[in-house]
Amino acid sequence: MAVRYPSPLRPGDRVGVTSPSSGVPKELRKRLDVAVQDVRDRGYEVVIGQCMDGSGHVSASAADRAGELMSMLTDPTVKAVVPPWGGETAIDLVPLLDWDGLRDAEPTWLVGYSDLSTLITPLTLLTGTATVHGNNLMDTPYRVPEGLRSWLDVVAAPRGHRFTQTPPGRHRTAGFDDFAAHPDVREYALDAAGTWTRLDGSGDVTAEGRLIGGCIETLCNLAGTPYLDVSAFARNESPDGLLVYVEAGGDDAFTICRNLHGMRLAGFFDRANAVLVGRTDAPDNRSLSQHEAVLDALGPLGVPIIADVECGHVPPYMPIVNGAHGRVVHTPSRSELTQTLD
Repeated sequence: MAVRYPSPLRPGDRVGVTSPSSGVPKELRKRLDVAVQDVRDRGYEVVIGQCMDGSGHVSASAADRAGELMSMLTDPTVKAVVPPWGGETAIDLVPLLDWDGLRDAEPTWLVGYSDLSTLITPLTLLTGTATVHGNNLMDTPYRVPEGLRSWLDVVAAPRGHRFTQTPPGRHRTAGFDDFAAHPDVREYALDAAGTWTRLDGSGDVTAEGRLIGGCIETLCNLAGTPYLDVSAFARNESPDGLLVYVEAGGDDAFTICRNLHGMRLAGFFDRANAVLVGRTDAPDNRSLSQHEAVLDALGPLGVPIIADVECGHVPPYMPIVNGAHGRVVHTPSRSELTQTLD
C-alpha cells in the first residue's frame, strides 16, 4: 500500500468544513466566518456541514459526525476537509468510520491537530492517505511567521513537491487569543525567544524517514490497537525507518511520561530514526519536567530526541504531512525539517 497523496487544490475546488469532535459556540462564529472567508479568498468554494454545534463537547451524535465526515472524505468534489479545531472525544468515531471505503475512495486532504490526531493518523496508517497535522481552520487567518508554511500551502502542492521549514525563533507564552472579543485577529503575539532542543545529548543530528505522529493525549488511547499499527506502516512504506513526532496538549509531566511509556511498549516508536517533540506549555511536576518526562520514556530508544519543535499546541504551527518523506537536521547553527510529497 503506497502512500496516496490527494490531488493538489486548485481555484474552484471545494473545501469541506465539519466538526468531527467539538463544534463552534455561537460567540465564536464570527471567527469562523473570518477563517472561512480566508479560504474563499484563496479561490476555493467552502461547504459547511451540519455538525457544527458548539453548545456541548461534541458537535452532534457520533453517528452523525461519522456520517458527515465519511460523506465529505468520499465526495469526489470535495478536495480537502478542515475542521475548525480539535476537541475531546473524536475517539468515538474510530469504530464507526468505513476504513475500507476510505481506502477505496480517491484520497482527500484531512487537516487538523490535537484531538484530530485521533482520526488523521489512523487515516494515514490504515488507508495510506497522506494527512496534514498542522494549524486548523480557526488559526488560518494568522499571518504565518517566516520559516513556516500554512496548511493552505501544503494542500496546494503537487506530488513530488519538497519544502523546508525552519523555526522562527519565537513562540507564544500568553495562551490563546480571545476570538469572541477579537474575531479578526491576524497577528500572533510571539512574546518569547527559543528554538529546538536536543534532549538525549549533544552533537549534530541528521535523520530521515517517513513522518508519522500526533498528539500524545489522544494517540495513547489507540496504542496497541489495529488503528495505530505504526510498525506495519513502517514495514510496508518506510523499511529504512520513520521520523516520529509527538506533542503534549495539556497533561502534566507525570501523565505524559506514563502515556509515552505505554506508547513505546505498544511499539509506536519501534521504527523511529529520530523523535520530534512539540513545544508545550503543559505543566511540569515538582520533580519531573516535560522534557524529563520525554527523556525518561523515550531515552531507551537510543535515537535522537529533538524537543520544542513547532508542531504542538503552542503557536506558531509547523504543518507536518503524515506519510511524507522527512529529513530533519539539527545543529548549533541550523534546524530544519524538509518534507517531500513522494
